[in-house]
Order: sequence, then structure tokens, then C-alpha cells
Amino acid sequence: MQFPESWLREFCNPPLSSQQLADTLTMAGLEVEERRPAAPPFTGVVVARIEHVAPHPQAERLRVCQVDVGAGERLQIVCGAPNARVGLVAPCALVGAVLPPGADGQPLQIGLGQLRGVPSHGMLCSAQELGIADDAAGLLELPAEAPVGQDLRAYLQLDDTIFTLKLTTNLAHCLSVYGVARELAALTGAALHTPPWPQVAPTHTEVLPVQVQAPDLCGRFSGRIVRGIDPQARTPGWMVQRLARCGQRSVSALVDISNYVMFEFGRPSHIFDLAQIEGGLQVRWGRAGETLPLLNGQTVAVDEQVGVIADAQALESLAGIMGGAATAVGAATRDVFVEAAFWWPQAIAGRSRRYHFSTDAGHRFERGVDPATTVEHLERITELILQICGGQPGPIADQIINLPQPQAVALRVARAAKVIGMPLTQEQCAQALRRLGLEVKEGQGILSVTPPSHRFDLQIEEDLIEEVARLIGYQNLPHTPPQAPVTALPRPERRRGLYALRRQLAQRGYQETINFSFVQERWERDWAGNAEPIALLNPIASQMSVMRSSLMGSLLAVLKFNTDRKAERVRVFELGRVFAHDATVPDGPYSVAGVAQPLRVAALAWGEAQPQQWGVAARSVDFYDLKGDLQALLAPRQPRFEPAAHPALHPGRCAQVWLAGQAIGYIGELHPRWRQQEGWQQAPVLFELELAPLLQRELVQAQPVPRHQPVQRDLAVLLPERVTHDALLAVVRAADGSGWLKDVCLFDIYRPKLGHNAGAGGVAEGDKSCALRLTLERDDANLTDAQIESVVQSVLAALSAQLQARLRA
Repeated sequence: MQFPESWLREFCNPPLSSQQLADTLTMAGLEVEERRPAAPPFTGVVVARIEHVAPHPQAERLRVCQVDVGAGERLQIVCGAPNARVGLVAPCALVGAVLPPGADGQPLQIGLGQLRGVPSHGMLCSAQELGIADDAAGLLELPAEAPVGQDLRAYLQLDDTIFTLKLTTNLAHCLSVYGVARELAALTGAALHTPPWPQVAPTHTEVLPVQVQAPDLCGRFSGRIVRGIDPQARTPGWMVQRLARCGQRSVSALVDISNYVMFEFGRPSHIFDLAQIEGGLQVRWGRAGETLPLLNGQTVAVDEQVGVIADAQALESLAGIMGGAATAVGAATRDVFVEAAFWWPQAIAGRSRRYHFSTDAGHRFERGVDPATTVEHLERITELILQICGGQPGPIADQIINLPQPQAVALRVARAAKVIGMPLTQEQCAQALRRLGLEVKEGQGILSVTPPSHRFDLQIEEDLIEEVARLIGYQNLPHTPPQAPVTALPRPERRRGLYALRRQLAQRGYQETINFSFVQERWERDWAGNAEPIALLNPIASQMSVMRSSLMGSLLAVLKFNTDRKAERVRVFELGRVFAHDATVPDGPYSVAGVAQPLRVAALAWGEAQPQQWGVAARSVDFYDLKGDLQALLAPRQPRFEPAAHPALHPGRCAQVWLAGQAIGYIGELHPRWRQQEGWQQAPVLFELELAPLLQRELVQAQPVPRHQPVQRDLAVLLPERVTHDALLAVVRAADGSGWLKDVCLFDIYRPKLGHNAGAGGVAEGDKSCALRLTLERDDANLTDAQIESVVQSVLAALSAQLQARLRA
């Protein structure tokens, strides 16, 4: 929201400086994001009129002008502007004037000069040379009635200040200069100058028939016909100036009037070309298959969720958002229909985003515009049309269909004092709310407050508490230290915190990323195998339309971002929530019915296994590097890995991770199809795990130092190729009934080369030789050879019986 300070002070002018005014608004929740001068500093520039123009004797493009600057004697000024002509009123910088800095950054001082041998006593200026606009095509043309000789800064009010407010969505009543002034009057106690609403007397009786067929879309519709306007009328300079300082360029007189009243009182309106309306108007919801060419040149398709205004032949406007091109006013417009309506906020919210644009009207209507002042604002628009464009107005047709019913909100004074954190009396609360124009009824410790029609945000007790705090002033709230002792709650030793998990991953070289929970639907379909992701009703962007059910897509997007910028080594992880349909989840304070929101941790590695160095040969990161990081994360607990399938991962290089008999996630290399699709020459490796099991850990148990020497025995057994490492070790451990087998380690695997020297070393094709090291130890005595041999034979017998293994010769 941008506006000039001078316009605000016309409605409310407290005895505050510009900086104090900005501070007052900011501390009341109306954050002044920027405060800047309307024009850069310059001096010695006056309003002047060109009285005579002659060609320059030495230069074809220059003219010698005789200029009246109000000093009695004309000045001779050489000018090259193409629009320099007799009678033109323009700014003139006198000798000694200082203009704003140019391209070199230095202020320009005007002195006596000669251009091609002709003396020049000053300089006629463009808007760009004065720093008040970007137009450098010619001299800044001022109105013919501008007083010659007056200081230009005073005439154009260039010592004004432009305020830019950053308003939250609950402050829709401040989306106008008058709305901000109303707040300022409540904050400072200064008088609020409400302009008298004009009542334009109709000069004919013609009324355009309007049918409101959707009371849940439009609650009030007011309109009138104005005939015989002058479509060529120029917008007055004062209106153009105010619109420009609100960030709005001048379009035409009728459009400017509509925009001006919107910035003045917060009421968006629309002016139709009456000649282009067939029959009457219908206010209704759209129908599937209907299209509407808009004023911005875009043609949109509507449906039953979008409100429209239509005539007997076609759609004419997108209700509360933008008018249609067919009924737009133009140079040939003679008769107009002026409309001011109340559109229900929930019927407008989100509709602009459907079509990938935003309008000032939609921005206001989706937050709420006062339904009680449509007629008054229509009278104000009519008054300006008659002043600028002329015409004959008809009577106002005002249809009240379905208006919001004010609901009283109770405020407990004790509750307000507790929330705000300072003692408050009932009188203080009531006085603060009355200053805002609220209707207050007092009870015993309770205030019953009825919000006015322009305050859509006041619905619950907390809203009123916020208003009381704003009026008291946030800067006046006491600085009270906490009264209760802060006691750290003990954490069970078997549970570690999220930050410990983050630190452990960071210590292994991973960087944490934080990503949106909104992702592309393609990610869910391709990388998570989720055909029915949770769709967003109102996504912030088209490529962020569903909720993620996996963290892998987010990490792959981070990798893509980095590799596109020539990153050579990437290690990232994320700890966050995923979202999936689950009918068993109830609704609650921290849950949404039917939606599971578990926490997960995922990591991705890509590039070289080690940073470039001389001591270790360069190689690419692989499955086993990431597996080692995962095992370190879970240590001392030992996870189990089983071959598995995952939509995002390589079908032969993917494993499901099991811990304590529970499947907790997946680890693997990215599927070649997705690697090729993203253009990566090397496949990234990833894991994604449920977070809850990772937060549990085993306590270290003290063990006595062994008193007897351990014994090691090595075995080489021949096994079928299909036997896995887990299956082999499980059989070995289960074969020991004595409890003397403390550890078993697979330290070598031998396979013959296919087709070359088959059967070499006694290993046939389809078999493999596995070398095992058994570590045996007895706590109470030394092991004898017979005992050792007994354990070895038990292991060999179990391997032979269960895995068809045989001792290698």
C-alpha cells in the first residue's frame, strides 16, 4: 500500500513529524516499509511559459525560446526539446539553479551559457532532468493555468513524502488512504475529517436491469447509468499526480476516477461501456465451457467456482477481479454504467491465482470491503465523472441481497490483562475499542463488542485483545521477566535429540537442507510411487501442487540445483515431515484427520568419495560409502539390509533397512532412468529412514576384561552364489550352542572368472568361496583343542545342512 503523506494529512493531521508519523503507524501494526521523498532535492526551478520560438541560426535541432518566468523580463533560452512551442508551460531552471545528480552522480548547476554561439539564460527541463519521472522525450508539460513564476516544488508539492505500508491480511480496512487516516485518528486522538458524501441529483430515470442470481457471491449490488460523457476529457493534473504517488499510472479519465476512489476509500468499482451491454446484467457463478477475454488481453475459462457478470449474450466481467475487454470504456464511449458491489471474500479468494495474475480489486475484495458504503462511494465516483467528463446521471439502483450480520464478540478484561501482560481496567479497554469506532456494551468485567461493517477481522476474543494492545502501544507494554523457574526436563539416556542426530550427520560431511513440503506431482508419481498424493487446494505455485510423501525428491532437486552450477561434490541431508493418506489418523490439535505426518531423515551423496587429495586415489562415491555412514548413524545397533525395490532406486542396488525386526527405510543408488533424465553422468546414492527408531540408542554396558586368550580359526567354504552374507552369518552364529563363539567375520570372497579357467581353485561356476574367521573365547577357562574343534565341526555341519556348503580343499 503506497500513498503520499499530504493526502493522508488531508483526512487526519496530527502534530507529528513525518518520521514520528511513520513510527506511530509501525508500532500499531501498520508497518511503514519505506519512506522516501516524492522528488529528489533541487532548487531554483520555477513555472515558466514560452512566449516566442525561433529556429537556431547554427543548429537545425535547436530552438531559441523567449521565456516568461514571472520576473517581468523575458529570458532567452536555447532548447532542443521537440515539444518546445509557443504557449507551452514548463519548468525552467534559472541561472544558479541546482538540479539532481545526473549519470555522473554530480549535481548539475545552471549558469550562463552559449549554445552554438547563442546565449542561453537558464534551462527548460524534462521530468527526467528533475528526477520526478523517467520521461525524457520532451519538456515536462504543465497545465496552462499554472501560475508563471511560482516555485515548481511548491506548485507540484514535491516536498511530499511517499509512504509504503506492508500490511498483513487482517488489515484490509487500511487498504486506502482514508482507512489509514481512520487508524491514525484512533492512535493519536487527532480529528478525522470525513468528507461529506455528495448526493448527485439524477437528470433521467433510466435504470439498467441487474439480476443477482448468486447471493453467496454478491451480497449487495449498486449501479447507475451516466449518459453523454466526454470520452476525450483529460484527467486533472492533481489526480494524475496522486495516482502516480500511489504507484498507479494514468490511463484515461474514467479509469483514473475509478482507481482514485479505490485508493481514497478502498472501494474497487467498475465502469462499463453501456452501449456494449446487451439487455441487462446477471451476477452469477460461471459455467463450464464459458470463456472471457479480459482487459489485460488474456482469455480465461471459467467454471462453477468463479463468479462472473454477464449480459444476455456473453460474459462481461470476472466478478470482483477484472473487467472484460468487450465492455471496456474507450475513446468512443458516450454512455456508461457505473457499478459498486459487495463481493463475499470467500467467493473471491484464490480466484486470481488460478489465472496467474493479481489485481488491486481482487486483493481488496478477498480480504473484505465495507458493504455499507456502496451507495456513498458510487455518489463520489459520479461526482468526479460529472466534474471531469460531464454527463447526465440516472438514479442509483441499490440491491441488498445478503449482507454479513454483525456478531457481538465478548472480551473478558481479566483475560486481556493476562494476555497483554499488564494490569488493565475495564475503562481502559472500552476506551481503546471506542476510539476505533467499535460499538461497546459494558458488563461486569466483560465487554460486548459489535464490529463495524468494515472490520472483517474482528471475530474472536483474541482479535479484540490485539486491538487493545495496539491502541495502548506495543512500545508501552512492560518488560516483565518470567516469573516461573525454568527447569530443564531430563532426557532419558536411551533417547537422543534431533540436534544430536543433525550434528552426527554434519560430522560425517553432510550439509543440512530445508525444503518446502510442497513438491511437483511428477516427483511423487515417479520417485515415490505415489499415484494419489495429497493435493493442495490453493498452491503457491503450479510446480508446488502436492504434499510430499518422501524426502528423496527434495534432495534430488537440491542436487540438480548444485550440479547445474558446476558443483563437483555434494553431501546433503534433510530432517523433515512427509505426508500421506491414512484413514486411521484422527483429528486433533496436532493432527489432521486422515493425514499421517511422520518425521523422516534422508541423505544423499554424489561426486567423489573423498575431497581431491594426493594420499587417496580418486573414486566416485558408491552404495557402500553411504551404507557405512548409515551404520555409523545407528551404531552400536546393527541394521540388517535386504534386497528390495523402490520406485526411485536402482532395482539391483537397493536394500531395505531393518532394525530390531522393524523395516525403517531404504538405501540405494538412483534408478538409471531418472539419472539419465536429469543428465547426471554418475548416479547419486540415497537413504531415507523413519526418524523415530534413530532417536533410540543402546546404553553402553561395562564388560570385565577377559582373563583368557581368545582363539581364532579360519574356514574356507564353498557356497552357492545365491547365499547372502546375512544368511551365512546367521547360520554360523546359530550353530554354536556353547556360547564360546564371540565373533564371526567374512574376510574374503573368491569367484572364478566366467568362461576363463572355470573350476580353478576347486570353485565351480555358480559357486563362490567364502573365507570366515571365527573368534572363540571362554570366560572361565582356556579352550582346549577338542572344544575348539567341536565348535568348528558344529559350524561346518550347520552350513552343510542348511546352505549346502562344503569345506574347500
